[in-house]
Amino acid sequence: MDITPTEILALLAAGFVGGIVSVLVSLASLVTYPALLAVGLPPVAANVTNTVALTFNSIGATLGARPELQGQRPTLRRLAILAAAGGASGAALLLVLPDRWFELVAPILIAGASVMVVVQPQLQRRERFQPRGITPVTAGAYFGTAVYIGYFGAAGGILAIVALSSIIARPLIDVNAAKAVLSGVANGAAAIGFALFGPVEWAFVVPLAVGLFFGGLAGPWLARRLPPAFFRALIGVCGLGVSAALAIGTYGGG
Repeated sequence: MDITPTEILALLAAGFVGGIVSVLVSLASLVTYPALLAVGLPPVAANVTNTVALTFNSIGATLGARPELQGQRPTLRRLAILAAAGGASGAALLLVLPDRWFELVAPILIAGASVMVVVQPQLQRRERFQPRGITPVTAGAYFGTAVYIGYFGAAGGILAIVALSSIIARPLIDVNAAKAVLSGVANGAAAIGFALFGPVEWAFVVPLAVGLFFGGLAGPWLARRLPPAFFRALIGVCGLGVSAALAIGTYGGG
């Protein structure tokens, strides 16, 4: 498909806003996916094009969050293997299975994760809920999240924050930075599969990716200026809103 100058500007703007939204509340696709639909891409092409472009958001967020990532490299290196395997698995599932499979459980997953983000500080005062590093259980939970990101993706960052909070014993803003890096790995692995086998519209990837990169770069600067409790509540409230919207569309829709 051809792209017009107006569509380029629209995708640049949507990408920049989506990049900031991704860092703050892990909901970039709520901005970028509708933008791709609005410029005329069919749903599947918009989905895979969006996933490819989102890889660049994580690059920008990684560069912008270098202070929060200090000391996390050994853990991230190990988790990146799970992220890549999960993202690639999710992409493969998307290419062979109907979206409906994940749509049915997505509202429940997102609602549960949103509540967990808000209540985690209270839960982690109890020994059984404290971060335990990479164990078979926590690794399995994060792998499942990475599969979700590669397959369906809506609010996948919120699920990732919950899974990573069971592994990484650091403040939320640091966990959020780790999420950005690993989501980039998962999206990148999925993007490779989509580039080889999916209907990626490359002319639309470029402006969206540029906007996402710079939005991701600016996002950590804004996140540092939000009080931790407000930051946590913002993620939870936005996640619950997305869960409700998806539930209405999935269960009540027609």
